[in-house]
Amino acid sequence: MKCPFCGVSDTQVVETRLSEDGVSIRRRRRCAACDKRFTTYETAEVRLPQIVKSNGTREEFSEPKLREGFRRALHKRPVSAELVDEAVDLIRQKLLAMGEKEVPARTLGEMVMAALRKLDKVAYIRFASVYRSFQDVADFRDAIREVSHTHKETP
Repeated sequence: MKCPFCGVSDTQVVETRLSEDGVSIRRRRRCAACDKRFTTYETAEVRLPQIVKSNGTREEFSEPKLREGFRRALHKRPVSAELVDEAVDLIRQKLLAMGEKEVPARTLGEMVMAALRKLDKVAYIRFASVYRSFQDVADFRDAIREVSHTHKETP
């Protein structure tokens, strides 16, 4: 690490401790040349994967876009913002845990559908109708049967 005062690269770590927020490491350093001290912070850089759309284009993962998808599906449904936050956080964690640089949009869409299915059946059907491009009433009927069948199996 270069000294911000004289530019020399020979600096020593004098003290290391966890920052107050617990997400970074605070290091006190001393320059071997000018003997001045300064502080640096070290944080983990975590990158979410790019989303590969069905047409092959890639875009950065967008949490606001993900939240908007939930908001639209859950419009006027009795689901708290806290539960939506938990679902969004869980999807973020799953994406990070995959450790991939790119993830197909379909994978992300399936994660959203699984979360909505647990949160609210109506929201799940709404999202599925757009996501799976339902063409007629039969598509809705099949999705409703699927949700109803699953609902009966869970205690």
